[in-house]
Amino acid sequence: MTSPADPAPTPPPTRRLAAIDLGSNSFHLLVANYQEERLQVVARQGEKVQLAAGLDDEGLLDEATMQRALDCLARFAPFVADIAPGQLRVVGTNALRDAANSEALIERAEALLGCRVEIIAGREEARLIYLGAAHALAEEGRRLIVDIGGGSTEFIIGERFEPQALESLRMGCVTFTRRFFDGGEITEKRMRRAELAALSELANIRRHYLALGWEDPVGSSGTIKAAAAVIHAAGDGPEGVITRQGLTALRERLIKCKRLDRVSLEGLKPDRARVFPAGIAVLGAIFEAFDLDQMRFADGALREGVLYDMAGRNSPEDSRLKSLELLERRYGVDARQAGNVAATAGALLGQVRDAWGLDDDQARFLAWGARLHEIGLAISHSQFHRHGAYLLEHSDLAGFSRPEQRLLAFLVRAHRRKFPLREWQALPASVHSSHARLARLLRLAVLLNHSRPEQPPAPPRLDADGEALRLTLPGGDDPMLLLTDLEQECAYQQAAGFSLELAPA
Repeated sequence: MTSPADPAPTPPPTRRLAAIDLGSNSFHLLVANYQEERLQVVARQGEKVQLAAGLDDEGLLDEATMQRALDCLARFAPFVADIAPGQLRVVGTNALRDAANSEALIERAEALLGCRVEIIAGREEARLIYLGAAHALAEEGRRLIVDIGGGSTEFIIGERFEPQALESLRMGCVTFTRRFFDGGEITEKRMRRAELAALSELANIRRHYLALGWEDPVGSSGTIKAAAAVIHAAGDGPEGVITRQGLTALRERLIKCKRLDRVSLEGLKPDRARVFPAGIAVLGAIFEAFDLDQMRFADGALREGVLYDMAGRNSPEDSRLKSLELLERRYGVDARQAGNVAATAGALLGQVRDAWGLDDDQARFLAWGARLHEIGLAISHSQFHRHGAYLLEHSDLAGFSRPEQRLLAFLVRAHRRKFPLREWQALPASVHSSHARLARLLRLAVLLNHSRPEQPPAPPRLDADGEALRLTLPGGDDPMLLLTDLEQECAYQQAAGFSLELAPA
């Protein structure tokens, strides 16, 4: 119990966080102060960029669309210019997942913003949407969250801040506009074809979601917000709520418009009008598939979820730690060996960290790669580094972006045998140096623990001069066996264009 003389507790420091959501229809910027587990919005911007509309039949973004995206980001840039390193996260969704040349846009965007751009998987997008919506609702009970985007629609069932089902389906207001309303006409036949296509996608999750059940259907983001506004303006439902009757009436009004360029409804912003009928077709199919009577709008979505997730990163609440623990249990990882390799890798990194300019985040991924380097053994001992890399690259890992999963996969793939030059060269040029350095450290850590000791061995001395490494040979129970392994490693690294020199103790 505190006395009146006790000083008031010092509140936790305020963190300025920012998120940019590169959506298939719109780009959004959110800057907020985070303190005591709450966000206070400082700046909010959004623009219709319609990335998905710029994808051609071969899945390539055209130059005009990329320039439109970069122009938007240039307008966002002043809002994030003073954000501290590590406090800004830029995420791309369905259109960038689909674009065959997304890296061309990403490289230019990263140069403009001075920050890495991360493409996130569909289920990770769903998880972040739920996190944002759940914080906005802050209510008890099981809920269904639906978010209709430009290229995909996310569905989440959860309670409080824990999702229980996550899915991302390939249907959205921009892609369905191109597919079903490409000529600009709005007819009953076109609307129903769009609805049936959405129902076909929903058939994959309908039974499972209905079995889980929910008490409260909630929608987030632009299409659902616009639908609620238009329905309320027409007197067909209360504010912020979409009723089945109101949705049916709205559908008929859109068909009477006959053409996309004639869509003009009270409550609907002009820049959303062209993709609105397709969004309503998707929403109508959701009401039909799940037999909904109504859905309310919640003002919290992907960008809010990104900020809350970022606030918990690099702490015991980091969602990535839960994913790592799940992988270790699922694939029966030898925890002692993984821990020994991680300890040795960390000791080696500590000696070359300054020379190689490696940061805390890279040190973290080196430790995680060490923890997971043997997960492929659950499939087969032969080529287990390849199996492990495949699992890491293609699994749904909560909290991880695609570039982060590719880094983990690369470290596991590269930890033994020949250095995987083809996979390394396929990575973005901006990460070639750092990824190779981390992989080389992990390779040495694995070799130094080859005999699977009870405790990690005393770390040998490691020096770096540019890309050249010099390892002072350690002692050990079987120094000749270790020497043989290290000499082979010198040959592997030399074949990949790197230098590893062994020096006598």
